Amino acid sequence: MTLPVIAVIFSYLLGSVSFSVVLAKSLRGIDIRQHGSGNAGATNTLRVLGKGPAIMVLALDVLKGIAAVWIGRWLGGDYVWVPLLCGLAAIVGHNWPVYFRFRGGKGIATTIGVMASLFFFPALYAGIIAILSIVFTRYVSLGSLLFVLLTPLFLVFSGQIGPYLWTSLIIFVFAFWRHRTNIVKLVQGKENKLGSKGGKRVV
Repeated sequence: MTLPVIAVIFSYLLGSVSFSVVLAKSLRGIDIRQHGSGNAGATNTLRVLGKGPAIMVLALDVLKGIAAVWIGRWLGGDYVWVPLLCGLAAIVGHNWPVYFRFRGGKGIATTIGVMASLFFFPALYAGIIAILSIVFTRYVSLGSLLFVLLTPLFLVFSGQIGPYLWTSLIIFVFAFWRHRTNIVKLVQGKENKLGSKGGKRVV
């Protein structure tokens, strides 16, 4: 049991590396959580720092979700639940990072990496719909919420109703909790759209 426990702890520590915070600090000497929407994620990085840094943050956050799942597979032995817990631990780390006083992002990019690694096709189908919603509405938060909502449904449709489904439902709860203020803004019609001037860009 030692290696599985180490895998979960390491996945949390990996998830706690907030690339948005690190990149903003290294490039502009700022704490990105004090600019734009205040969120340490790719969307706010786009708003504050521009496209290049945002793409880098998105890719790195996705990769750490993928890495966490594979760490669980390598060190988990025959325990099926270890990759699932490692994926969850990476998301928890991103949302509540130990290195940054537990003030992190909303975990969607890391969630994409985790879900794509655990159940690729349900996540792919949900991702296509989520991307289309962002293209047509320009609400990233709406697309994110659709992604975590639809993935469990596609898992059910594909007949996967075991540990993977429970994991996707826990991720769903995480995402909706972290997006609770966005949900209120969406209902009120006050949510910032992709590309809108929702915060001051640092140059």
